[in-house]
Amino acid sequence: MICAYDRVYLESARRNLARMLDFAVYDMCYDLQQFYHWFLMSGIAEQFGSGDYRFLAGMSGVELAYEVLDTSQIAYERRKPCYSADRSEEYWTGWALAYYQWETSLTFREIEKYIPITEVCGLYSPYHEMDIRQFSDKMNELYMKAKKGTSLKILRKYAGMSQRELSELSGVPLRTIQQYEQQQKNINKAQVEYLVRLSKTLCCEITDFIRKERKIVKNRVEKRNGFSA
Repeated sequence: MICAYDRVYLESARRNLARMLDFAVYDMCYDLQQFYHWFLMSGIAEQFGSGDYRFLAGMSGVELAYEVLDTSQIAYERRKPCYSADRSEEYWTGWALAYYQWETSLTFREIEKYIPITEVCGLYSPYHEMDIRQFSDKMNELYMKAKKGTSLKILRKYAGMSQRELSELSGVPLRTIQQYEQQQKNINKAQVEYLVRLSKTLCCEITDFIRKERKIVKNRVEKRNGFSA
């Protein structure tokens, strides 16, 4: 899988997004959904998700929150942040969401389109006690269910390929790929040769294509970190 940016920035990015949401909700007293909307609309979310060092590690989560407010032209009074020993649900939401965005390379706007930030926050219990890969799997399940996409389409997008690029690299006809993704043809009945070519090109297993569509393709990342306060 192609991740959003170099892993060296991942932990800093997770802390910053986590602290940003926590500070915005508990210190600045903004509604989570409202502030996250400003984050998306400000353009900062796109730069953060594409690996802009300024937002991943060049400032703190509190500074990031102020940057969102300034860019969105929201009037506010600066407040001294309160650093609680306990991590809030909003903190965990930012921490976990930053990982999922990095792992999938989906934009924050794309994720929000199918899984609202309040729904992500609602996963706090029980997922904050689980390994992060279980949260990612749940997010994938929700994303695919909401988008109603095929496994082939999801895997292709995770790999950062267009349909034409996948066709050229795999040797599978472009029209055939389009028919599989649009479910005009049942990929469960595809030629074995096509499945082998597609799986090699997308670095996955053939079974990833032929599972029932209600089950998301599990991400393959060799090293994954669990949540720790």
